[in-house]
Amino acid sequence: MSQTLSAANIAAYHEYGYVIVRRLFDVEEITLLHRAAKEDHELDKRSFGRADGEGGTVRLSLWNHPGDGIYGMFARCERMVRSCEKLLGGEVYHYHSKMIMKDPFVGGAWTWHQDYGYWYQNGILQPLLTSVSVAVDRATRENGCLQVILGSHHCGRIDHILSGEQAGADRERVEQILKRMPLVYCEMEPGDAIFFHPNLLHRSDQNTSDKPRWSMICCYNAARNDPYKDSHHPRYTPLHVVPDTAIKQVGVKRFSDDTSDVSWLENTKDRSAKILSNKPQAQV
Repeated sequence: MSQTLSAANIAAYHEYGYVIVRRLFDVEEITLLHRAAKEDHELDKRSFGRADGEGGTVRLSLWNHPGDGIYGMFARCERMVRSCEKLLGGEVYHYHSKMIMKDPFVGGAWTWHQDYGYWYQNGILQPLLTSVSVAVDRATRENGCLQVILGSHHCGRIDHILSGEQAGADRERVEQILKRMPLVYCEMEPGDAIFFHPNLLHRSDQNTSDKPRWSMICCYNAARNDPYKDSHHPRYTPLHVVPDTAIKQVGVKRFSDDTSDVSWLENTKDRSAKILSNKPQAQV
């Protein structure tokens, strides 16, 4: 039977805005993903950087459709999809996935933000989305693990403004929230995963250590929350769910080995202009 979120997991998610599931993926599965990502020339070629306003740069690759390779098997497997269906109360579809590449000494920070602070601009009427961040490398405070403000999703959507090449949540409001709600460092081992609400305030520090911190984030939208207009992320697209065993069956099948059209999201000038016009797009 697929390992999906328990009733206690779901209750914690709705109360705190996130839940960490330890060993959601076993050693063999996460080793396949780790090997594929680190050796994937296509993933590397499609990556782009974002200045963090603190002297660092975050590198990431982002794609809209899951495909038939190892990345798609993670995003489409039952334990991921059925868990998100439990959280969102019905059918979900793949909104996009991304690989965050925080390399040793050079991996930049992410400013405080909410994902719905960006996705709102894409014609999504309700925050009926969720993200699942899978640790590809060990995530620690030293290499810039995810930080969250416990329960901050209850504050609703917050205005976002530009900081460096990233749009972050209103700093004055975040400072006040931090006085009332605790900050949590989400340290994880490879194969652990964190499910988090689109209005949860989160950030990460620069990676000043000698250890990489890569993570793959799969984002899902409720089918009933189909955007009312087109954007750079897909409207409702039926998701072909695969059994959990598909991960090991596919093995190390990288983007460079997969002919699927995953619809890569490029770092174009138009998208940068969209941020500067105070209509920011998705980031993590």
